[in-house]
Amino acid sequence: MPKSRGRRKATSSKPARRSPLPRRSDLLLRDARQLTGLTDPLMAEIWASSWLGQAWATAELSEREAEHRLCMEVTGRASTTPSPHGLAAIAALARVAPAADITMLAETIDILEETQPLPPWYTAASADTTWTATSAWRAVDVWDSEQVLLIDYDGPHPHTLMAQVLKPGGLMIGKIAILEPGAAAQWDQRHVSDEVPMPISQAPAPEVLADLADALRTTDIAWPRNDDEDFIDNRALAWSRCRDHLPGWPEGDSLPEAERHRLIQQFTTANDLDDEVSRSLAELFLDYGEGYIVSGPLAWSPDEVTLLLTDWLPRKAVLDAAQRAALPDVLRRWLAYALDQRGVDPRWITPVMDAVDAHLREFRQAFDDDTSWGPAKQIAAALTDRGIDLTNREAVDEAIRALNAEQLARRLLP
Repeated sequence: MPKSRGRRKATSSKPARRSPLPRRSDLLLRDARQLTGLTDPLMAEIWASSWLGQAWATAELSEREAEHRLCMEVTGRASTTPSPHGLAAIAALARVAPAADITMLAETIDILEETQPLPPWYTAASADTTWTATSAWRAVDVWDSEQVLLIDYDGPHPHTLMAQVLKPGGLMIGKIAILEPGAAAQWDQRHVSDEVPMPISQAPAPEVLADLADALRTTDIAWPRNDDEDFIDNRALAWSRCRDHLPGWPEGDSLPEAERHRLIQQFTTANDLDDEVSRSLAELFLDYGEGYIVSGPLAWSPDEVTLLLTDWLPRKAVLDAAQRAALPDVLRRWLAYALDQRGVDPRWITPVMDAVDAHLREFRQAFDDDTSWGPAKQIAAALTDRGIDLTNREAVDEAIRALNAEQLARRLLP
């Protein structure tokens, strides 16, 4: 028989077992050795915030307590095998951990410090009140679509906490960073003159911290999670500074009908567009602004125009041929009107209007792709194809019942 080629000889030895990968808590405790020599509590907070951030960022969608689980595991290991670096890790986590874990971590510190030395950075400052917010600032772009929040802190290591807050597509934080103190005073010098203007103004620290907490809350529930490295590393630290200022969920007040009518009437009259097509499109733009623009229905920016044309209209709107033909011109006029109402300099209205031409081709492609339509638009399109007047509630209800019956019959057919 021919010899087997490339086949390993049989052996009686058992295959080698792979060592299990170390848990995140084990890696954290190994890394905590660097904490025992630190004298700066801010550096300890940044260290702990980074570990908590990694746990949050890598958790599955259904995992809501990844940070709590990490704190529990570290507490268990540090208590089972007490060590100076284990106590240092617990002490660092206690400064930036979720509120639900603070008591557990504080009690563990009380137990471990009976036999282990506390790190120098812990004893250098009060464990409860290390930082004091001395001043706060907001820098806002001309469209109110982006904000930069700056909070100055006094204490053992004066510093500035910075957060970039983005509004198009929903309130989200882009970056969080720890800066040298006095960053607000240098804002005008650092902001390049040919960039979109972002004038800075001082504001009460509790108000700015409430803005930060509100943006953190909505960022946390978005999926996919923000994977910016600076955000992940500093997220827990930022929460520890602003959690006590978290406001209630904002009221979803609708624009009063009289105000809607006034805006539409003023727009169509000023632009000599007193026709049903232009009025219907203006109603549509106002619907988008009211439902999706965080800063208000008239606060348009280039990014909001992009989202309208490439996402919202293709998914949700049903337009006839006349509306599609008129859309570009009426949208440009609406943008000019809306931003003029907000007092935006004409120089910065132009980039918003230019975004219409930049995304028209993508709009047309997406609008004609029925795979991108939302359920409501699919039903509306089916009713329109049957000649149903979408403004006739009784006719729409009857047609939907007929559609449901047809779909049920198809599913029952062999």
